[in-house]
Amino acid sequence: MKKVIFKIIEFFVLFIKRIKLDSYFFDKLIFYIGYNQITQNRKNYENIRDIKSAEVKIFSQNGEDGILDYLLYKLNLTPNSTNFVEIGVGDYRESNTRFLYSLYHPKGVIVDCIEKMNSRVKKNVNLWKGDLRICNTIVTTNNIEELLNEHCDFKIDIFSIDIDSVDYWIIKKLKKNISKIFVAEYNPVFGSKLKVTVPNIDGFERNKYHYSNLCYGMSLRALIDVMKEKNYYFIGTNIQKMNAFFISNEYNKDKFFKDVNISELENYVDSNIRDSRDKNYNLNYLSGDNKLEEIEDCEVIDLENEKNQLIKIKDLLKIKK
Repeated sequence: MKKVIFKIIEFFVLFIKRIKLDSYFFDKLIFYIGYNQITQNRKNYENIRDIKSAEVKIFSQNGEDGILDYLLYKLNLTPNSTNFVEIGVGDYRESNTRFLYSLYHPKGVIVDCIEKMNSRVKKNVNLWKGDLRICNTIVTTNNIEELLNEHCDFKIDIFSIDIDSVDYWIIKKLKKNISKIFVAEYNPVFGSKLKVTVPNIDGFERNKYHYSNLCYGMSLRALIDVMKEKNYYFIGTNIQKMNAFFISNEYNKDKFFKDVNISELENYVDSNIRDSRDKNYNLNYLSGDNKLEEIEDCEVIDLENEKNQLIKIKDLLKIKK
């Protein structure tokens, strides 16, 4: 019986591939299954105490699709206020805003720097259904303001950034309250005590800065503090503990998210992700404190020092003891 079922499944998959509907078909299937799950989850939104509980993965890397739906729903922004800017999307197959675009077809700007970005993005979404603007460029502190002025002529509801590099310095250049919801990646390897970021290097590449791929971006403390400067409050992270979510202070937490509890920072950095590399660029699956020890000779900016000087992580840890 099992062999018969396997043969049926095998035939079905080969048939789908042969008529070149594999990607389209499965994307549609994923979309409707995910949308059905989110619709069911909305019935429980009033009982959520931690935004992780809202996670649903449709087209996002982890469960950001569900978290964003929860935040938009609680802020009464759906379906009409879902315009976005997302920096760091690859070919848009896996991103934080693809589901929103496919569901509501709002205005959006997506930014990355890859070959043939327009044609590759076009394979994953219907560009004619919404106003999606594709910007193929490397984002730096020197061009972020010009980039937004040129491509974004609308009010932003969601701003998302995940470029594994100088994210902190890009955020520093943004105006206050640039969006209602803000999503940013942080580096959980830096832990809860350090307030650090990598230096502001144009064309920063994490695998070139250190072979392990572990020294990139900013610590959660650094991210929360810079977002306070931009007039946002921290509302939580995803389950994988590498994407943090923020809400503009224009939306009072006691009114919109009074039941959402915020824990101590150490509860948001004990990530189980094990994507470290050895010197031959092979995965070596480091865990816990071994990850930070691997990059202890890397230089970062200590943001508690107003001089923004470079310091080795191991020297900074000695000071913190």
